[in-house]
Amino acid sequence: MSAPENKGEQYEEQHVHEVYEQIASHFSSTRYKPWPIIERFLQALSPGSVGLDVGCGNGKYLAVNPNIYIVGSDRSTNLVHIARRHQPHTALVADILDLPHGNKTFDFAISIAVIHHLSTPERRREAITSVLRTLRTDGFKGEGNGEGKGRALLYVWALEQEGSRRGWAEGGEQDVMVPWVMRGKKGAVSQDGGGASGGGGGDRTFHRYYHLYREGELEADVRAAGGEVVEAGYEKDNWWAVAIRGNNLT
Repeated sequence: MSAPENKGEQYEEQHVHEVYEQIASHFSSTRYKPWPIIERFLQALSPGSVGLDVGCGNGKYLAVNPNIYIVGSDRSTNLVHIARRHQPHTALVADILDLPHGNKTFDFAISIAVIHHLSTPERRREAITSVLRTLRTDGFKGEGNGEGKGRALLYVWALEQEGSRRGWAEGGEQDVMVPWVMRGKKGAVSQDGGGASGGGGGDRTFHRYYHLYREGELEADVRAAGGEVVEAGYEKDNWWAVAIRGNNLT
């Protein structure tokens, strides 16, 4: 199923935000194991580092490194309620395009499987800029280069997934609707909502919008957003990049 052309804020509200509000509990139950690159990034941070998890979901990354402090945020109120269980860390409801944080405030940030839900190139780049603006321009003491600047780890779904069950591949459609199926209980009554199909106690399928990133596209978006790429790669059907603020980013 392809996504229609008239995308933007209202489209994302219907095909991303409303869906995650409805599937939050079920979605959270499937998200518990940290991915290796993200765990490595967080464990390499110096004790006492303070950072962000933008689009934190159920907060599974908040407590990976007990020696750092993370402020999580997500558009889904229901997921934020779950994320707040990861004490002493905190989580709040916020949009990646309107983060309530000061400029040049944090040592690091992560944004995992979030930017690909923005439905236009301009909004995806704006999201990256929003994250990069929160980063300090000095004082970072983790591993890697980058002139001591704070850094952000960004993850997006890849178009090149020939080896996965999804079967997406280079040259395919990049803007897609991805189903999420909630298995119904016999005799249960379900309420259909935005993005959902099915009912009467059976399975319910919700369709979420994704932009599948092709090789090199994430790095290009980082540069267009005013950042510099420190490191990049591919892991488990995802493209990832570690980015710092560019000198011209205000």
